Amino acid sequence: MSGRLAIACGDPAGIGPEVIAAWLAQPATDRTGLAVLGPARWLEALPADLERLPVGTDDYAPAPGRPDGEGALVAWAALERAADLCRSGACAGAVTGPVSKERLAAIGWGFPGQTEFFAARWGGEPTMAFCGGRLRVALATWHVPLREVAGRLSAAVLARTVAAAADLAAADGVAAPRIGVCGLNPHAGEGGLMGTEERELLDPILDGLRGRYPGLSRCQPADTLFGRQLRGEFDVVVALYHDQGLGPLKVVDFDEAVNVTLGLPHVRTSPDHGTAFALAGRGQASARSLGNAVAVARRLIRLRNGR
Repeated sequence: MSGRLAIACGDPAGIGPEVIAAWLAQPATDRTGLAVLGPARWLEALPADLERLPVGTDDYAPAPGRPDGEGALVAWAALERAADLCRSGACAGAVTGPVSKERLAAIGWGFPGQTEFFAARWGGEPTMAFCGGRLRVALATWHVPLREVAGRLSAAVLARTVAAAADLAAADGVAAPRIGVCGLNPHAGEGGLMGTEERELLDPILDGLRGRYPGLSRCQPADTLFGRQLRGEFDVVVALYHDQGLGPLKVVDFDEAVNVTLGLPHVRTSPDHGTAFALAGRGQASARSLGNAVAVARRLIRLRNGR
């Protein structure tokens, strides 16, 4: 399997291109095996030893902080090219810059997010997960309304998410991870006083998975579980919905966290921040999350290759 990585620019009016350029310019950056996708004019300013693959029209010049329809088309084209490179075997994974879901939807992009896009292009059952800083988190559900979460928590969903959490820890060398699982209700239901999903549905499923994952907990109160992970009691946390996991993660690891799509045939990571149009062009955006996204992608590829 190729170890090459495709790096997609994201929305060219956001901070994606500048954090990619800043990271590539750092003396310690290993630029081997990278193929960078984006507007031709932007690519010209990147280091000459890179493989640079232009998308969009040759004369397109994005204005930082001023998103437009053509920029959304460029972002979409970069994602499609990255997906194609992996599907053909030319690359083993993709690192993708932040996109504007609103801008993409306006030009006909029919996905809630990049996770769903890559699942559609590659096949597989995706799980959204995060690492790269002090916390590791895998989500059972993500881009769904809160009122629908309980109905989505099936045995298959929990099994997939627990497996993804174990893979996330394994990428960091944790062979037998201690996996903490958030409860759905306050106090993880308090024995049924504040909700019965834990007692009647979730804990029995988790009990059935523990033979394969000995370090797997029953449902724990979510308000203390992330602190327990920080203190070393757990290696990774399973959160049941988007904000349950992302709230603590972004408080603790905002500049370092990496979004990882697990469960697909190829590796996909991205920095865990948005387009930040208001910050674009000021030179103030941190490249740490982007650098971590590349490092995590490389670790996951090595893990898949058995190295």
